[in-house]
Amino acid sequence: MFLENLGIDATDPVRLGRFWEAALGTTTLTAEPDIVETRLDLDGTAYLDLCFVRVPEPPTSPQRLHLDLRGGEQQQEVAARLRELGAGDLDIGQGEVPWIVLADPEGGAFCVMEDREEFVGTGPIAALPLDSSDPERDADFWAWLTGWVDVDGQAPRALRHPSLSGPLLSLYPEPAPKVPGAKNPIHLDVRLEPGDDADEIAAQIAERGGWELRHNWGDLPWRVFQDPSGNEFCVLPVPGAAA
Repeated sequence: MFLENLGIDATDPVRLGRFWEAALGTTTLTAEPDIVETRLDLDGTAYLDLCFVRVPEPPTSPQRLHLDLRGGEQQQEVAARLRELGAGDLDIGQGEVPWIVLADPEGGAFCVMEDREEFVGTGPIAALPLDSSDPERDADFWAWLTGWVDVDGQAPRALRHPSLSGPLLSLYPEPAPKVPGAKNPIHLDVRLEPGDDADEIAAQIAERGGWELRHNWGDLPWRVFQDPSGNEFCVLPVPGAAA
């Protein structure tokens, strides 16, 4: 079982996918009107896919997960290039902070980060900050779920791929509890591997404080869960197998 996807809701997957592909330098896997998938290589063997899936209306739920892009000493230049690609400046009440807050072409917030030692070697995505009602508990949950390991960072807990390549998954105290029924516009997906038993994994998720989500999104080839703080995530089947 490993962390495979960032699932991102989009009213126009092609437009939003092309923006992020240009922003991150990723490689197209799928480009269809209702879904665009693009791959970020982490270390030559590991990867993280960004999957933009069509939704009927623009997301209105608070973003409990977003992308922090690596800016470093080129922070201003990176932000300027993103504006040329279609991003806009965004005021979310951040005040005077060392990072730059932008909105993607569909209004989704993301940040271009200042220089930090913890972001050395991350590639274009420095971190994936995730809201949590208990960062210590949820970091243990996500470490088990993904196989990622603890690393130092400014967040109370931060995880990273065992190769120590790619972005940090940073657990921060939530500004407000998850609203029941309010779907995260961005979520994480994990992929089962040969030998993983889907029902056993579901039982272990429940033992660790998560639960399976009973949704009305139709028949899906994967199972949808929520972590102990209510953040949605999907468990994708072993390739070629049913969920």
